[in-house]
Amino acid sequence: MIDTNDNPVLKIARAVHFAALKHTNQKRKGKDAEPYINHLAEVAATLAVHTKGQDPNLVVAGLLHDTLEDTQTTYEELVSGFGQDVADLVKEVTDDKSLPKAERKRLQVENTPHKSVRAKMLKIADKLSNLKAILNNPPQNWPPERKREYFDWAKQVVDGCNGVNRGLEEVFAKLYADGRSTL
Repeated sequence: MIDTNDNPVLKIARAVHFAALKHTNQKRKGKDAEPYINHLAEVAATLAVHTKGQDPNLVVAGLLHDTLEDTQTTYEELVSGFGQDVADLVKEVTDDKSLPKAERKRLQVENTPHKSVRAKMLKIADKLSNLKAILNNPPQNWPPERKREYFDWAKQVVDGCNGVNRGLEEVFAKLYADGRSTL
């Protein structure tokens, strides 16, 4: 039997399937209510591009980055299915959902500068995907001020990631500037 944790293509394929199953009934907040897996695939693809495909575990973590936070998935399940490295990356970017939303957001700004380089890259890719969604398919009930507040908060988080990946940082800076000027 093949150990799929040693084969990056099989591991990524299993992660896509796992994420799709775990997030089956979840939708994005936008007016189109896209399947949540679209966000996870975008984050993973962004990481694959900006690492030139050289970090398959980071791509897998991109696919799974919301499983601990938004599903019934356990850390042990991630270790067993995808290895310690992936599970640790996912855990490193997971918010404590027992805290109020404002506190979780504050802690992201405060704690992100102290995270690993790879977790910071994952944070940038996640925020990029979220900003694109706000620009292209915003939640219907979000007034312009709320969109601007999200953009500014995301920038504060990403500012704590400076120096980890020039390409990601440049794409984020351009998207932030373009979006902020149109909101």
